Amino acid sequence: MTSPPHEALIDTWLLDLKSHADINQHDDPNYWATNPSNLITTSHPVHFSLGTGSHVLSSALSTCASTEKELIIVTCFWAKSRSQQDLSSLLLKLSGKAISQNRKIQVRLCLSSYSLFQKLFQTSSLDGKIYPPSTWLGLGLPHPEELTGLEMVVKSVFVRPFGIIHPKFILVDRKIAFMPSCNVSWEDWFEGCIEMRGDITLKLYDFWAAFWGRGGTGLLSVPADSTSSEPTAAKAAVVTSLIKQISFPQDTPSIQTILLPSPHHANRILHPFSSSAPPPTPLNTFILHILNTATKSIFIQTPNLTCSPLISALFSALERGTDVHLITSSRLMILEQLVTAGTITEFEIWKFRRRYSRMLKTYDLSFKNPDLENPPVTPGVFKVGYFRKREGGEGGEEPVKSHLKMVVVDGEITVLGSGNMDRASWFTSQELGVALLGRAVAERIRAAVDEGLEGRVVYVC
Repeated sequence: MTSPPHEALIDTWLLDLKSHADINQHDDPNYWATNPSNLITTSHPVHFSLGTGSHVLSSALSTCASTEKELIIVTCFWAKSRSQQDLSSLLLKLSGKAISQNRKIQVRLCLSSYSLFQKLFQTSSLDGKIYPPSTWLGLGLPHPEELTGLEMVVKSVFVRPFGIIHPKFILVDRKIAFMPSCNVSWEDWFEGCIEMRGDITLKLYDFWAAFWGRGGTGLLSVPADSTSSEPTAAKAAVVTSLIKQISFPQDTPSIQTILLPSPHHANRILHPFSSSAPPPTPLNTFILHILNTATKSIFIQTPNLTCSPLISALFSALERGTDVHLITSSRLMILEQLVTAGTITEFEIWKFRRRYSRMLKTYDLSFKNPDLENPPVTPGVFKVGYFRKREGGEGGEEPVKSHLKMVVVDGEITVLGSGNMDRASWFTSQELGVALLGRAVAERIRAAVDEGLEGRVVYVC
C-alpha cells in the first residue's frame, strides 16, 4: 500500500495517460493505452549490482543457469565481447542440462543493433528478422548442433533511421527478472542492474509478448508452481569483480512497482531542434510527473543530457527550492547527440549552470529588497558532476564512462531502466523503465551508487 502522496501522484499520472489514449493507441506496443493501470504491479527486489557491463551481466547470467523451462533475453546492442562469450557458455550449459533430463528449454534471444549492414538493409518492419540456426555462428553463438537441448529463436528489430529498440531485460521462467543498463557489448562503462521477483515478471512478459512475440510467442505456458533456485555459489564467485552489490532483506514486503514502456517514434528524428513536447508515453509522463512534484531532492544519473523538456523540469524544481544532483558523462556518443538533438551534453550543462547562476543573483537581489507579501523562495542546491575513471584503476576492471540510467526523487521513488535523459530516448527510440516506490529500496540503491561513485566524479558546480 502506498502512502497518500504516492496515490495522488499515480492517480494524476494515470489521468494524464488516459487523456492521451487517442495518441498512444497509434504506438506499438499500445496494450496499455486505454487502461494504463495494467502497468501497476508489485515486486520484491532481490539484488542491485554495480560494475562494468561484463561484470553486471556475468552476475545475472550466473543466476540464469537455474533456468528450468524458459529464458528470455532482450538487449539493444549485440557485439563481440566477454558478455557474448558468457551468454554462449550459459546456452551450452542449459542445453546440456536439458539433454540430460530428456527435455527442451525454450530460449528467446532478442536484439536490435548488430552491424551497420543490418541497420542499412534489414527490414524496418516491426516483425523484425528471425536468424536461422545456420547464421548463429556468425552472431558469436555456439553451433546449433551444440544447442540441441534448446528450442531457441534469435530475432532482431531495428526501425530506420534511428528507431533503436533500446530496452534490456532478462526473464527466467517468468519468476526472476533482471533489468540491466548495459548491452551485450565490450564497453567498460559504469552500469547497474536490478534483480526482481514477484508480479513484475509477468508484466515484463506481457511487454515482451506484445512487441517481440507478435504473431504468437511460440512459447509453452510456464506452470504457476514452477520454481527457480538461485545458485548461491556461482553468484558469490562473480560478486568480487563487481564494484558493488547489495541484497535486499528476504523478509521485506513487496513494494508497489510500475512498468514504464516508451514506444519508439522514429519519425521524431526529423525535428531535432523542435521544442515540441515529447511523446506522452508512460515512461516520459511518469518522469515528468515525479520531477514536477518533487519537494526535497532529485538525483539523476544519465549518460547524456539533451532533452529540453526534462531540463526545463529540473530548472523549475530548483526554482521551487528542490535540490538537484546530476551525474553524467562527457565526450560520450557526441555524433549521436548532434544528429538526434542538435546539441551535446557539455553545452547543455554549461547553459544550465549559467541559468542557475542568474537565478541565484536574482534571489540575492530579492532577498536584499524583499517583497513582504511575496517573499522569495530559496532556490534548491544544484550539483552536477562528470563521471571519470578512478585514478589508479586498471583497464578492463575500471569503468571509464557512466552508462547507468537512474532517477531518485525525494528519497522515495526510484526509476531504473534503459532510458537516457537525452532527446533520442525521449523522442525516438523504444525504452523501458521500472519505478520502485519505497523509501527503504531508494535509500539502499542510492547508497550503493554513492559508494560506487566515490573517486569517480569531477564536480563542476
